[in-house]
Amino acid sequence: MALWRGSAYAGFLALAVGCVFLLEPELPGSALRSLWSSLCLGPAPAPPGPVSPEGRLAAAWDALIVRPVRRWRRVAVGVNACVDVVLSGVKLLQALGLSPGNGEDHSVLHSRNDLEETFIHFMGKGAAAERFFSDKETFHDIAQVASEFPGAQHYVGGNAALIGQKFAANSDLKVLLCGPVGPKLHELLDDNVFVPPESLQEVDEFHLILEYQAGEEWGQLKAPHANRFIFSHDLSNGAMNMLEVFVSSLEEFQPDLVVLSGLHMMEGQSKELQRKRLLEVVTSISDIPTGIPVHLELASMTNRELMSSIVHQQVFPAVTSLGLNEQELLFLTQSASGPHSSLSSWNGVPDVGMVSDILFWILKEHGRSKSRASDLTRIHFHTLVYHILATVDGHWANQLAAVAAGARVAGTQACATETIDTSRVSLRAPQEFMTSHSAAGSRIVLNPNKPVVEWHREGISFHFTPVLVCKDPIRTVGLGDAISAEGLFYSEVHPHY
Repeated sequence: MALWRGSAYAGFLALAVGCVFLLEPELPGSALRSLWSSLCLGPAPAPPGPVSPEGRLAAAWDALIVRPVRRWRRVAVGVNACVDVVLSGVKLLQALGLSPGNGEDHSVLHSRNDLEETFIHFMGKGAAAERFFSDKETFHDIAQVASEFPGAQHYVGGNAALIGQKFAANSDLKVLLCGPVGPKLHELLDDNVFVPPESLQEVDEFHLILEYQAGEEWGQLKAPHANRFIFSHDLSNGAMNMLEVFVSSLEEFQPDLVVLSGLHMMEGQSKELQRKRLLEVVTSISDIPTGIPVHLELASMTNRELMSSIVHQQVFPAVTSLGLNEQELLFLTQSASGPHSSLSSWNGVPDVGMVSDILFWILKEHGRSKSRASDLTRIHFHTLVYHILATVDGHWANQLAAVAAGARVAGTQACATETIDTSRVSLRAPQEFMTSHSAAGSRIVLNPNKPVVEWHREGISFHFTPVLVCKDPIRTVGLGDAISAEGLFYSEVHPHY
């Protein structure tokens, strides 16, 4: 009988402590464990649910990310596409018989020697870069060696193709891709991506992506960070040859969202051709029926005049939405004399208040307002540790879910996992920050349980969320394109647009 009473007593206490867990989840775990131990009931159970900041943040995202009421059905994407050949930069240069010498940056590569010097220059800094290789024959010789190199991997490349590929993962979406599509790229594309016959060509455009790891050595050189160096001899994408095909395909395809990218590929063209092509881009966009939003995905650029032209020659007012990262945002404000344009580079993590000021300036100066006939109402900014969606009020819905979805895909795609694996990611976003430096901003303290922070400034709404950064990324090429595609997938444009 005494034994039975002891068991019942222990069971009753266990039930009581369990109730405390449920009714007072905020009670410190140490207090509960102390209570449990004093009752000699064995090891204390772990409190229910995820306990790490990463786990709490991922769980909060999952609750926030809901599909919009009005969803896209048909998405048209153009106009840059290629095959990315990814391999070790040091091993390729060794296979080409090159030896490590002095680093020197060449804005255009004319020879194998230029390639070796420029690769060394950027590997020594641990910085990413992209260059045009002017000599067609030499480039094709290098591309053949790279493509057949043991361990070389072939991927869908080019912002448009990567965005189209990401959208195509959703079986209820029909995706049109216009770009220079050769046989290898066609083979790599998802079956759900439709390529018009006019976009098919006999030879692929190859982009060579030379990777190096943090601490990797070559001669006296040692890389401080893991990164990549990209080069190509890409004339089709450089001249945006598929722009007219893209626009002419829209009438038959009838998209409800258009995504445009590839303007950065024009850097290898003459100023005259750049100016002419940009005017044709604006004319082409204006031919797209009213009411169909157009998203412009920017990419790495070094030509300030071209960037300034994109901002000022009616390209920004002609598009509805922008996608860009921290390098492109800083280059944009430097090129167009915007806020914080005297900053030569970001010092570590881009300051949230400064980023917010620049996004506000873009939408105030070039976005839709009562006095300006512009279509631009949305910007999706992404950097390694956080994202911000800035929107002009009254035009977009579901942006809380959209920014969270964009950040979530950054963690899953970089780690090559279906869902966030909290053991493989880390929360590196600033724990507190100011929302502005040029206006009376507010101070935000990050809470992993409420990971999307919202603030407003003169008719513009900002949605901020941290990123769970993959500790050992499998592949980072195309991550920005996946982020923009996912953010757009969860976005909803108001019907009166």
